[in-house]
Amino acid sequence: MSTASSVASHVVEEPGMGRVEIFTLPTDQDLLLALLKDAFEVWWRDILFGTLVQGAVFEIRAPNAPRKVSLFDGYLTVDFGAWHFHVCIGSHRGTPRNPVDPELARIRRTARAEMYRVLGADGAPRSWGLRLFNGKGEQQMTLFFPNPFLGENDRILKEPDWSRLSMWDGFRQRYLGLMPDPLDRSGRGFRCGG
Repeated sequence: MSTASSVASHVVEEPGMGRVEIFTLPTDQDLLLALLKDAFEVWWRDILFGTLVQGAVFEIRAPNAPRKVSLFDGYLTVDFGAWHFHVCIGSHRGTPRNPVDPELARIRRTARAEMYRVLGADGAPRSWGLRLFNGKGEQQMTLFFPNPFLGENDRILKEPDWSRLSMWDGFRQRYLGLMPDPLDRSGRGFRCGG
């Protein structure tokens, strides 16, 4: 499993999001499998996940701990029992009787992975997450990290709960090799949209 060493972030302006600071992750199967298993097996109670594209946001909360997180033919499967999802994070070949065209396999596989934080007008972060994109640049998934400005049922808190940054801090350290950043605790509030 590779980790990003001496990660330099970059800030981009994204329509609808505003200023987003991006920390690029390697896209090798072992790292993505470890990161996603960590997210869904350990943090399932605290995260929201889905897609975040212009015109639609799916914020899904896991109903329970996953029954199984597995990998087959490059596809990660997270199975919650009543429902499951798949995302292609590794080498995908198909079966001997039904092989996948190499170009299609390239498009399906995660080609870009990034941890990110959305910055407010004051430069302080106001939301944190992880995004995966396929080989065509289409979003596969966004994982929304716990937010210190939001409590139960996404209720906006009067005072930030900085302990809710523990997942972000841990993932920064494990997968980016970065220590917690005081900037993450400098914000004063949350607002939706960009």
